[in-house]
Amino acid sequence: MPESKAIKQLEDRMAGLEPGTLRRETLEAAKRFKSSWIELGRMLWTIWKEKRFREWGYLTFDAYCAKEVGIRPATAKKLLHSYYFLEKEEPTLLRKLTEETAPANLPNPDSVNLLRLLEKKQEVSPEGYQRVRSYVLEKGKEAPEVRREVRALLDAAQPDPAAARAARRQALIRRMIGTLKGLKMELASSNMLPKKLLAEVEAIARKLEESIEEEASP
Repeated sequence: MPESKAIKQLEDRMAGLEPGTLRRETLEAAKRFKSSWIELGRMLWTIWKEKRFREWGYLTFDAYCAKEVGIRPATAKKLLHSYYFLEKEEPTLLRKLTEETAPANLPNPDSVNLLRLLEKKQEVSPEGYQRVRSYVLEKGKEAPEVRREVRALLDAAQPDPAAARAARRQALIRRMIGTLKGLKMELASSNMLPKKLLAEVEAIARKLEESIEEEASP
């Protein structure tokens, strides 16, 4: 849909709405979307959180975004979640961006969303997160460049495959040892196995313990 046609549709929808209402202000923000996505994100967050779209005859938030605001539901959710991330994690920066008429370094919404998702990754170091934060919020890097940096961070945070396999092997062996010892005690107390077989079970558990100790020794 050409941008001029999309704007005309937004203006037509605004025509019958009372000025100053959340519904009209959201459509006005949609017109200004390309210059300030934060304003639209703030309004979409409120509408989604309070389910205000139901008052306006829409059953779902997705339907409201697609039919009234004229943006894809996936884009709308990205905007509202990116806005809320800034509100929660970067209130000082958000206040500055909101107060400025035309922010000089408005962060890219896709980049902010990548930062939001990265913040949830526990395996990423604080230093790595701060580096990506600088790219997004201070340098205003575009999403492809930020995505490459995020991918490199996540790849570096992955454990060594051989070490991970060895750790998993040890964990399984320890679990097996515990199971064998528990079964031996239960079978011995109930006299359900000959002593010779119980001794063999104990011997297996002891050999498994020795194998772990050998691997742990320098």
